Amino acid sequence: MTTPALLEARQLSKRFPLPGGAGEFTVLDKIDLALHEGEIVALLGKSGSGKSTLLRIFAGLIPPSEGEVRYRGAPVAGPCPGVAMVFQSFALLPWLDVLGNVELGLKARGAPPDARRDTALRMIDVIGLDGFESAYPRELSGGMRQRVGIARALAVEPDILLMDEPFSALDVLTAESLRGELMGLWTGRKIPTRVILIVTHSIEEAALLANRVVILGTDPGHVRGDLRVDLPQPRTRDDPDIQAFSDELYQLLTRPEVAPAAAQPEARALLGPLPHARVGALAGFLEIVAERGGRVDLHRLAGELHLEIRELLPLVDAAALLGWVQVQEGDAILSAEGRAFVEAPVLARKELFRAALEQRTTLVTRIHAALAGKANRRLPESFFLSLLEQHFSAVEARRQLATAIDWGRYAELFGFEDDTNELFIEAVEGPR
Repeated sequence: MTTPALLEARQLSKRFPLPGGAGEFTVLDKIDLALHEGEIVALLGKSGSGKSTLLRIFAGLIPPSEGEVRYRGAPVAGPCPGVAMVFQSFALLPWLDVLGNVELGLKARGAPPDARRDTALRMIDVIGLDGFESAYPRELSGGMRQRVGIARALAVEPDILLMDEPFSALDVLTAESLRGELMGLWTGRKIPTRVILIVTHSIEEAALLANRVVILGTDPGHVRGDLRVDLPQPRTRDDPDIQAFSDELYQLLTRPEVAPAAAQPEARALLGPLPHARVGALAGFLEIVAERGGRVDLHRLAGELHLEIRELLPLVDAAALLGWVQVQEGDAILSAEGRAFVEAPVLARKELFRAALEQRTTLVTRIHAALAGKANRRLPESFFLSLLEQHFSAVEARRQLATAIDWGRYAELFGFEDDTNELFIEAVEGPR
């Protein structure tokens, strides 16, 4: 029997205004997601799917554009009293010591000084920072700073703990240690939290920690999958069931998806968003696929190369966009065109890359056409950024342009001049 939801999103959508009053960009569309007592829910999805935005709406830090969030059945309008959040960047105040940082949430809620000190000291002890109460963030390692962030969140005794990629800024061994300690606190019931929702780019992390994995699709963000993980704790990487479930997650994440009804056709039709993959990394990925017989299991490859999905999937998406691989059930299969690229010498690779781009309508070919239409074959970077910002956030617009410039330079379709911040097509010399 399913328990009532502690925290629930109902038909939740979020839009952000574009610069210059050019309209709005939809980040999340009609999200339905309920969190129940006893769950650790992992939220997976490609970059740009709105995972962090959803967490902030759940916490009441930003409002939805449509729909609602309910905590214990009541609408959330502002910071949610039963929710605490742990940030990827630690978000500690450098002028406060460990005790001061852990007390922050309690102070904001009006707890008396003695009570908040006692609670903060107890959480500092629980999280393994006893003896560092008077240390400042600059004196702590990354792992210790994140412990402070976790202790601060737990000090307010939240029903729901939201964690936004809490281990991604840490080295591998520190992240592994903190994950294990968090599970120990959870399974040992040493913390008051009833639900943990963790955003992660690591499929392995999701498989090891969660008893439920929610996958978000993109353009705009929407729930693409919701899977139960009925495997006992503790779990290990070499467990065949964990490996099989990780494979299933990779298949879901790499499987082409049908665009949702509310997808933003104007952005796709006009600009064709580019996967953020550098050409050099893309070539290396294709070479690996070719070396392994033209077909690789993406999950196993990610493990061997120590890559997270945010690092590997843009390479896969870029190769698929160019027609050089096909993705079937979590495997990347090299096409004849992809093999031709791998086997070509350096200069011929550029020609093949250019030909693949010219056969498709992408941001790269749009830029080339715009430059070719100018008498001096030059346009400022700001021209393209203003166009992109009609369809993307300012940060994503700049990332799109940076990727397009990398691809355009490699294909010798256009160049970029750092001194003037201009994109240009090289003038062709006539016969002498």
